[in-house]
Amino acid sequence: MMVLVDTPVWSLALSRRAVDLSAGELKITLLLQEQVRESRAQLLGPVRQEILSGIREEAQFRRIRNHLQGFGDVPLRMQDYEEAAALTNRCRSSGIAGCPVDMLICSVSLRNGWQIFTTDRDFSRYARVLPIQLLLH
Repeated sequence: MMVLVDTPVWSLALSRRAVDLSAGELKITLLLQEQVRESRAQLLGPVRQEILSGIREEAQFRRIRNHLQGFGDVPLRMQDYEEAAALTNRCRSSGIAGCPVDMLICSVSLRNGWQIFTTDRDFSRYARVLPIQLLLH
């Protein structure tokens, strides 16, 4: 099964040295490496932008950008944005706030039947209302 990888997972794996990671963080980076090795890791353009935004050092920006260029962006459709808006409304009606990129991730994962790989706890809240599948719980 394909896995749509969220910003915090990419950032953890690409911005931190393995020796600086906790045991839990190391487990996450190894799981990402497995997904990449098995060609299951998928990347959205807005997630690519989030990963690269705010990197102060030009050399680090180039290194991470170059690494991510090995991953094509999942094509987005008009329906993905419309569904993301509908999912936002569905979450809001249940008292759960969601950001636009998170809802786009949910929309694309639902359209494709993919899991979401994230460490962002907001997705556990979304999963109470939305039929998304999380790789980690």
